[in-house]
Amino acid sequence: MKEGQYILDARTATAHFPGIGRYVRNLAAALPPLLTDDERLVILWNPSDPTAWNPTSLASQQVQIVPAPVSSFSLRQQWTIPRLLRQFAQSPVPSSQSLIPTPPSPLFHSTYYLMPYCPGTPTLLTVYDLIALLHPQTVSLRARLFFRVATRLALAASDRIVTISASARDDLLAHFPVDPSRVTSIPLAADPRFRPQPADEIARVRAKYHLPDRYIFYLGINKPHKNLPRLIDAYAQLHNSQFTIHNSQLIIAGAWDDRYPESRALAAPLGDAVRFLGPVDDADLPALHSAATLFAFPSLYEGFGLPVLEAMACGAPVVCGNRSSLPEVAGKAALLVDPTDTGAIAAALRLVLEDDNLRRSMAEKSLAQAATFSWQRTAAETLAVYREMATSVR
Repeated sequence: MKEGQYILDARTATAHFPGIGRYVRNLAAALPPLLTDDERLVILWNPSDPTAWNPTSLASQQVQIVPAPVSSFSLRQQWTIPRLLRQFAQSPVPSSQSLIPTPPSPLFHSTYYLMPYCPGTPTLLTVYDLIALLHPQTVSLRARLFFRVATRLALAASDRIVTISASARDDLLAHFPVDPSRVTSIPLAADPRFRPQPADEIARVRAKYHLPDRYIFYLGINKPHKNLPRLIDAYAQLHNSQFTIHNSQLIIAGAWDDRYPESRALAAPLGDAVRFLGPVDDADLPALHSAATLFAFPSLYEGFGLPVLEAMACGAPVVCGNRSSLPEVAGKAALLVDPTDTGAIAAALRLVLEDDNLRRSMAEKSLAQAATFSWQRTAAETLAVYREMATSVR
């Protein structure tokens, strides 16, 4: 019989953390069906943040929703969250047979490195990436130093660590003195709404964004590690050569960081062939992927590469970089290229644009590869770590 309570810190599910928020929401929704009668999930959320995800719809006999109105950026969490955790150590876990005393220390799952550093209970930490260290040009020196110190504190406070890819695990072990036996990689998954969209939904989104029949789609911010200038350069090579790109525009969607204007400058001579949509409605993403001729993502570094998986789940052929976690996510379904080789990116784009049969084959492989990932799998593997930790402290 398994028994215990697992406290998931969902305070990061806010507009400030869109990627982490997606992870937290999907994990929280997938865990409850996997719990035994003698297990309980507690979800902490921050009602003081107007953008916070409210998980109250998940409440049940085995899922308790608890307000924790303190930000991950606040020093107050260093005493308010441990005090809250101590309260749960005194609560019983409902059992199918009786009230079973909770293990002396319930498990705390921190989903961010800014966390209580003396939680006073067995703690699991999720680590997403080391962009601040591996691509230092994306942050200030002060931010890099803060990240390194705060991450060291978080790792020291945690009994076990989950990374979202084997690549991220390797990076963590290479840059921090962590016992490898403490670190488990558990992949993410695409939200179930990412699937091939019906013709009427594609038509709606195509009209909304004035999209052509054929387009190369890129989704992401313009920070240096995303490698957007090389994608635009590769597209320009095709646009300016004798090769016809079949009126395929390059459609770029995502947030824009004004510190890195190079991409717009490179795109300017191409006129309407390159369009910047800016941030797009989340609800439109499945149709944007489904309608795309191909999805291009030559990123230099990704903790997981969720945009690639979401595109594949919608049946889009994918051209992506061959570095960091992207080969894990894309498998053999995508065309993997050296993201530092503009010519290789251009050649891959051209190959997919020219060959209808190849695109159809890649679309089928995309769907098959995406199906190997699921939030049920992510939750099951995470719950296995919870149970290992709960057993080890008894």
